[in-house]
Amino acid sequence: MRVLLVEDSEKVASVLRRALGVDGYAVDVAEAGEPALGMAAGGRYDAVILDVMLPGMDGFETCRRLRSAGVGTPVLMLSGRGEVTDRVHGLESGADDYLVKPFSLAELRARLRALARRPPLNGSPPVLRVGDLWLDPVSHAVSRGGRPIALTKTEFALLETLMRSPGRVHTRRALIDRVWDGRDDHRSNVIEVYVSYLRAKVDRPFGRRSIKTVHGVGYTVLAD
Repeated sequence: MRVLLVEDSEKVASVLRRALGVDGYAVDVAEAGEPALGMAAGGRYDAVILDVMLPGMDGFETCRRLRSAGVGTPVLMLSGRGEVTDRVHGLESGADDYLVKPFSLAELRARLRALARRPPLNGSPPVLRVGDLWLDPVSHAVSRGGRPIALTKTEFALLETLMRSPGRVHTRRALIDRVWDGRDDHRSNVIEVYVSYLRAKVDRPFGRRSIKTVHGVGYTVLAD
């Protein structure tokens, strides 16, 4: 799953990004409402985690603008304000759920899973397709030509990243930041190793070459 986290505290954002990364989530971070609007409108996210207390435009207004712009991605609102009136304000602004701080990571994960089971408001399907290659971010299922493919968590995260923007070339640095949360040394060959694993599972058994190397730049996925 790909999540947009809107949080101005670098410390909180780092903790949540790493915790969700362990569960296989790809997490993008926006530090304020304005950049979050552009990211949510231009990217395909399975959920938005939106803090209420943001610099400039608060979370309530950010959520209202997301809905006004036609963004139907499920929104989980975070706030230290737990009064009934605050919860009602959040839900009426367009949020799907409201979680009061402090909260446990287990509860956050459970609420995200519940949101992922809901269809987006705009009705767009969450399944990614490139040619006959099919990936479901919610169920973590992958298949090609109707034949299921078993992937590890890291292989799945790498393939999902590539499939979310077919034809776009992802640099090694960008892939390390997204899939490994920047934890691997960019000089290592970890990406090459996992690209090789993916090709052995999603390409070669089907006589395909979907995962392309752009020498000196990075990798992309294309429909054959």
